[in-house]
Amino acid sequence: MKKIAFLFSSFLIYFSIFFFSLEKTNAITTFEKGEKIFKNNCMVCHAGGNNIIIPEKNLKKETLEANGMNTTDAISYQVLNGKNGMPAFGGRLKEKEIEAVAIYVLEESLKDFKN
Repeated sequence: MKKIAFLFSSFLIYFSIFFFSLEKTNAITTFEKGEKIFKNNCMVCHAGGNNIIIPEKNLKKETLEANGMNTTDAISYQVLNGKNGMPAFGGRLKEKEIEAVAIYVLEESLKDFKN
């Protein structure tokens, strides 16, 4: 009975390690995917987290917070639908791609888009 309990608990430990490693890998992949999509679609107007059309609507942490744009849902909505000078990307990007961009923007805003 002790051997079965030991094998079962070992299985749970290995499964947990594998699952959490896989989850972390997916998060990194999502961020990297968002970075690539951002560079291919958003960089023209938002290089360095700036905004060449409406400078006060940049992607810096404080600006996103002040405008209620500091969640993945808010950023995803903006990317999907566009607003003011920003075009809608809903017809060009898939939902997962838009979510990846939102994750990338939030992470980079915490660093003011400085590596």
